[in-house]
Amino acid sequence: MRILFSSTPQHGHLLPQLPLARAFRQRGDEVVVLTSAGFGQLLAADGLTLLPVGPEIPVLLAEAARLAGVDDPTAPDPAVAAELFAGARIDLTADEAVAAAREFRPDLIVAEATDYVGPLVAATLQVPYAKLAFGPLIPARFTEVFDTVAERRYKERGLTVPAPTWYLDPCPEILRAPDWESPQGRLPLRPEAHRGAGTPSETAGAIPAGDGARPRVLLSFGTHFATPEALRPVIDALAGQADLVVTLGLAAEAADFGDGLDHVEFVAFTPLAELLDGIDVVVTHGGAGTTMGTLTRGVPLVVVPQGADQFIQAGAVEGSRTGVAVMPPAGAEAVARAVAEVLGNVEYRDNARRAAEQIQAMPSPGEVADQLAAAVG
Repeated sequence: MRILFSSTPQHGHLLPQLPLARAFRQRGDEVVVLTSAGFGQLLAADGLTLLPVGPEIPVLLAEAARLAGVDDPTAPDPAVAAELFAGARIDLTADEAVAAAREFRPDLIVAEATDYVGPLVAATLQVPYAKLAFGPLIPARFTEVFDTVAERRYKERGLTVPAPTWYLDPCPEILRAPDWESPQGRLPLRPEAHRGAGTPSETAGAIPAGDGARPRVLLSFGTHFATPEALRPVIDALAGQADLVVTLGLAAEAADFGDGLDHVEFVAFTPLAELLDGIDVVVTHGGAGTTMGTLTRGVPLVVVPQGADQFIQAGAVEGSRTGVAVMPPAGAEAVARAVAEVLGNVEYRDNARRAAEQIQAMPSPGEVADQLAAAVG
């Protein structure tokens, strides 16, 4: 079989697709990934072929801001987000993507939840596609504005936005909203914490210290939000109560965070699976990959959402009591209080372990790849 994965050019959107892409490759299927050229090295390390199409995210953000009529493309504005995912990316990527996909001749397209280019390719080539979610179900009230923008772009090409044949769902039962309804074509898919190329898949299990030692906290705001301005106040607020491991994202260096931080372990971009051993609590912006990956190991969270779907993850964590959400404009001291609450109440750890058990019971990426292959024929 020939499988095409399609993703917005952002780590948080691409990385959750890699376990299933690897599973298809391990079956002997031909697998390509349709996204911007900047991800070539990451994909090559996994033996995955890149179909480089479209600009990188800064160009897309600038065009989205122009289309939305705003000055700051990083502002948490739904209009900018809609133009980013469903407007600018289609405008600047779709024609190139269709041409590349037509040459590849896929039997199946897998597109992440906010990708509208993969479904456009599927509609153009009349190929079945699976939507791969990367966290809890995004409510329709959030996606309607995206769909409206996308529908205009599709109509210009004589197309309608296709419904996915399969909805690949990595969300365990404990994180579902009270009004959750099963999406059409739902297939559960076990999520994994991002791991490096060649690293075996893990089984779920809680690996926090839990031995009376000084608590160990991982502070990770992903690849985009991990700025010194956002993280230094939290580092200072937590310094007295825990040992800290702090991820630097893609651009920052430890020196950017200032002086007096010899007690902090800074790490450059590192697969999450390599960071969770011995961690008691993860403090995160609430990216779906970080949230789901942390729970695969039974580690509770403090979620400090910065934008986009992170508020959905924050609400799911708060509602399931697998952790605590700290909503803006609450500051660093509120984060420190939330960490103390999670460390002091075993209920959060117990619920995080329950999430890990539910995740482990879900079908593996290999099993889902076999199921999709059998269905496509």
